[in-house]
Amino acid sequence: MNTNSNEFINVTIDKSHIITIGERLYTESIEFVREIVNNAYDADAALVEIIVGEDIIEIRDNGSGMDRDGLRQYFNIGSQQKLHAPKSPVYSRDRIGQFGIGKFATLSAGKRFEVLTKNGDFVGRVTFDKEVWEKAKDTWQLPLEILPPDFRKTNGTTVILAGLNKKFDPKDIEARIIEDTPLKAPHFRVRLNGHTITPRSLSGHRLPFLEGTPFGPVSGEVIILPETASSAKEMGIEIKVKQVTVRREYFGMETWGKAMARIAGEANADFLPITSDRTGFIKDSPEYAAFHIAMERVMGEVKKILQKLSGKKEGRKVSRALKEALQKIYKALAANPDLSPFGVFPVGDETKGIGGAAGIPKETVDTVQTVSGEPSTKAAAPKKKRKKKPKVKQLTPNAVIRRMKFGDIGVSICVDSFGEDGAEVFSEETTIYINRDHPLYKRESGKIDTHILNLARLITQEISLMKDPKNPRQAYERQSKLLRDAFIDKSN
Repeated sequence: MNTNSNEFINVTIDKSHIITIGERLYTESIEFVREIVNNAYDADAALVEIIVGEDIIEIRDNGSGMDRDGLRQYFNIGSQQKLHAPKSPVYSRDRIGQFGIGKFATLSAGKRFEVLTKNGDFVGRVTFDKEVWEKAKDTWQLPLEILPPDFRKTNGTTVILAGLNKKFDPKDIEARIIEDTPLKAPHFRVRLNGHTITPRSLSGHRLPFLEGTPFGPVSGEVIILPETASSAKEMGIEIKVKQVTVRREYFGMETWGKAMARIAGEANADFLPITSDRTGFIKDSPEYAAFHIAMERVMGEVKKILQKLSGKKEGRKVSRALKEALQKIYKALAANPDLSPFGVFPVGDETKGIGGAAGIPKETVDTVQTVSGEPSTKAAAPKKKRKKKPKVKQLTPNAVIRRMKFGDIGVSICVDSFGEDGAEVFSEETTIYINRDHPLYKRESGKIDTHILNLARLITQEISLMKDPKNPRQAYERQSKLLRDAFIDKSN
């Protein structure tokens, strides 16, 4: 005897859970505004108007509107319609597509959700009243009211959330629209309480990029902000799918220190699979793995350029401090020629001899200054050839070099990176090398006054040793006198 029989279990869901699911997927009720605006974009709207009142939010657009079938799809949670028609008919927009649950989430913030739409001669209004919905236990229908064709003049849709039980700040809505809607798309504009919302505009060093993956392109732009514009509030790169930000990620910038706050930008990758609540990505997917590899390449280049830009700025800072230190040292040497290892100063040259640092005539200048690859300046060469050229170590592109001359004789000062464990200062013949990586140098370079004093200390130390390298005690005394005369104005 065959006792097998087929039975079926009905899968059901309590109607009240529809709202609960919406609330959990859209943790902020404000997401409702973003979803409606993006629906208008998908419907080829050129203008979306958002009006925020005390207990009502109204969002109206001039898109194609909906007919009966469109309304049915609109209230069909998880509809696949946009997957079957991924391009909009008028502007051929890549439809953003949503899961359709956001409209139910809105009822956690209000009592009634209303949709009024016109498509040709069809004008309909659907009202979703929270209390009525929950009371009609077994009824899963929403009332559709058919209105006269002239009830609304033009095609489009108006969505109203009424009976608000919480207050919406227009600034919060604007911030969400800026981040989560395609404001940069052509023929698309969003207005909030009468003013047009514009995309966020950042100034800085812009680095556009385009990377290929097996699943599609990754494009975007990274902006290195000026230090004065850096912000810790919105750090990271915005990752956008179909022009909508899903989340921000750092791509290893966590190890960059304070420089991380100077990086902003966006990466567009429409092929990325996103989670159902649109707040993240399916990270164990091959698409995300390929995307992450592409972004690691991009951020590697960004880091190099950031270091170069930072080096240029630091180089200019060092150059100014070094110039002033040399001016003071030259003044002290002119006042104490017996302390100079270069012999007596030429007559009438008491205020000359520092490359670009003492306002000397061009024919006596011999200044070499390299700051992060910037053009060097080299004046006319002296008539007499140098007997001996100083040795020069292998330098970085961020090296800063100046020469202090006394007639045909002088000393070159090079400030460059020689490692934290390298000597603070050292000399090779007539070249003085100062290590900008040394912890003491870093500590003293924070303020301009201490920076100048520290440079002068290191340079006078080496100059004093050049005078008599076998007698360091006497060299120390010479240095003390040079520093005193360099920084103390005797005229006061």
